[in-house]
Amino acid sequence: MAGGDENTMGGRVKRYAQVGTGIGGFAARVAGERFFGLKGDKNKNAEDLRVVLGGLKGPLMKVAQILSTIPDALPAEYARELAQLQANAPHMGWPFVNRRMTTELGVGWQAKFASFEREAARAASLGQVHRAVSKAGEALACKLQYPDMDSVVEADLRQLKLVFATYRRFAPAIDPTEIHAEISDRLKEELDYANEARNLALYRLMLDKEPDVHVPDVVAELSTKRLLTMTWIEGRSLTDIIDENPSQERRDRLGISLFKAWYVPFYSYGVIHGDPHLGNYTARPDDAINLMDFGAIRVFKPAFVRGVIDLYRALQTGDEALAVAAYETWGFTGLQREVIDVLNRWAAFVYAPLMEDRPRLIEETNATTYGREVAEKVHGELKRLGGVKPPREFVMVDRAAIGLGGVFLRLGAKVNWHRLFHDTIKNFDEKALAKHQGAALKKAGLPL
Repeated sequence: MAGGDENTMGGRVKRYAQVGTGIGGFAARVAGERFFGLKGDKNKNAEDLRVVLGGLKGPLMKVAQILSTIPDALPAEYARELAQLQANAPHMGWPFVNRRMTTELGVGWQAKFASFEREAARAASLGQVHRAVSKAGEALACKLQYPDMDSVVEADLRQLKLVFATYRRFAPAIDPTEIHAEISDRLKEELDYANEARNLALYRLMLDKEPDVHVPDVVAELSTKRLLTMTWIEGRSLTDIIDENPSQERRDRLGISLFKAWYVPFYSYGVIHGDPHLGNYTARPDDAINLMDFGAIRVFKPAFVRGVIDLYRALQTGDEALAVAAYETWGFTGLQREVIDVLNRWAAFVYAPLMEDRPRLIEETNATTYGREVAEKVHGELKRLGGVKPPREFVMVDRAAIGLGGVFLRLGAKVNWHRLFHDTIKNFDEKALAKHQGAALKKAGLPL
């Protein structure tokens, strides 16, 4: 691939030099404090790590955001700091844009559009979006990847291992091996915009009958592995709407639309959108939701989805054997009684909004965070019991549940989540899901 995008030794060395000093210095200081028996300031260390990662931008910052939403992946002090990171990288200028577009669409690429805005409309950790208009007059969004991202991702994932190793040495309650493996695979997938185009096609299929959720369409003839051109869908930022203090009725409508955007694909097709933050949605005037950014998608085996429903039923009826079977379906192994009790405490929190047949806030005991206090207690118990290794499949679904819960918390939606959930799973059948999933993946061009 032209344009300096190969996973090159030179690119990796450059990124190692950029990342290594900050991360290495941080790890060395924390290790030194432990080795010499000094009582380090965890809040100060966490703040320092946020500053280091925030200065780097790119994938490692995106990974840090992900980690802040996975319970127990990092200590609470670190999670609070990393949650503050914003995925707003500096825009790349016109010379880069022109070179990249020439590489992707050829010399004279501008003739393929009626117009193309030189300034990016939005920039994030892996690429930036430009507004354009097609020759037929249709509004478009052109997502353009930053240069040399293969090398950057490879280098950043190696540095992430250093962060995990440092934490694992001093806080062994959670083994992050599978967390790192899962994040690595998902992040590498995000670099392939041709794969994202197939993910987008999949979501259009899955949400075709949901009037409250809208997904852009891919313009295939103007898309490549590092350029994704889609139809532009108009909507307002959810953050802006929340800041205007909307009516409870509007908050509830938006909450229901968000629920459908996430959980109809999961319970009907075994698929989740793995990047839960407010920036990936906009709202339409009728409070329907536009869903955007399809790089981080996770497809689950139908049995895993059944396990999620089985655990709900186990908690509802007190069926301990069914709960254990659900955890084992998810991929947990060697579960002892005390570990099961701790996992049940965490599950009881996650499933709590679904248990009560009444309108309620997603979290009624903590007005500012979702799940952190419970996670801290679970972390302490697992540490005392000798630790547990979360299976890979659990990483993304747990992150989605907690991340979306945080969005619902920020939105302040007061909804009967119990009925929404039951309406969504009422026709669940594992064999039917497998059939629908296979047909949808095949039609979207994704591997079965």
